[in-house]
Amino acid sequence: MARILLTTASFQETPGPHLVRLEQSGHEVVREKGPLPEARMLELAGAFDAFLCGDDTITAAVIEKSLPRLRIIAKYGIGLDKIDVAYATEKKIPVTFTPGVNHTTVAEHTFGLLLTLVKQLDFHINETRAGRWTRRTGNEIAGKTIAIIGLGRIGKEMVIRANAFGMDCIGHDTYWDDAFASANKVARHERLDTLLAAADIVSLHTNLSANTRGLINAAAIAKMKSGAILLNCGRGELVENAAIAAALNSGHLGGYGTDVLDEEPPKPDHPLLRAPRCIVTPHIGSRTHESVQRQAGMALENLLLFLDGKPPLAQANKF
Repeated sequence: MARILLTTASFQETPGPHLVRLEQSGHEVVREKGPLPEARMLELAGAFDAFLCGDDTITAAVIEKSLPRLRIIAKYGIGLDKIDVAYATEKKIPVTFTPGVNHTTVAEHTFGLLLTLVKQLDFHINETRAGRWTRRTGNEIAGKTIAIIGLGRIGKEMVIRANAFGMDCIGHDTYWDDAFASANKVARHERLDTLLAAADIVSLHTNLSANTRGLINAAAIAKMKSGAILLNCGRGELVENAAIAAALNSGHLGGYGTDVLDEEPPKPDHPLLRAPRCIVTPHIGSRTHESVQRQAGMALENLLLFLDGKPPLAQANKF
């Protein structure tokens, strides 16, 4: 029997067969509500055979303190930037993840943010709730150019939905799927500056790395059209908060819709919480009953397969 640290909140809070299977697995499960910072992970490290984690900070120090007992890090989700995968690999700790399970719901959520901004739904809902009948004129998205940065599974789902809305799609990615782009009318921009200059809407769906951290900064925003909308359902660290807030306050940026922040949950004085034309949702882009059950099922399957001495469905590191 293994002792498992379960931290991801949506896994624990969403009903489904994953909870039944975990209960019936016979393993000891200790529950915490993440994402946990490094300090808390260090307090817990050393007492578990496995982490079934979300966006908890699992540094080299956490991994080192967890040894020799820790056998596997099973990630619920696809983003691995909070895990020191290189150090886990050095210590021969498998890091599993769940690709291909949340692209539909994240793309839907991104379009929800977009429609809220262009139709000013948040303003109108708040006005009518307050007993007022105040109306503003919004915009259509048909005929607008949407730039998608990152044409992976989620980016491709964005293209499919953008085409259905009658939008023009342009894209930027290091790894370019020519067949998909041709079939779905996506024009490639190899340079980020030309992409930003051509877009009415920019949507971020790229991984967080040393090259993409702070990708949208003051210089990048200056290249965007006046009044352009920026969407971020990738990672909060892809943008520089101060630059976003300044561009919203000046009106150069027409709106920012994000499901992710650099610090979650944010402090009350976070610069984006009070910025005009800014919509922040609490990292729920992949939190639907359907998606949670797919993610939880795959994360748990990865973990149980490994504990049974079998290859996981998806492992991010090799050694």
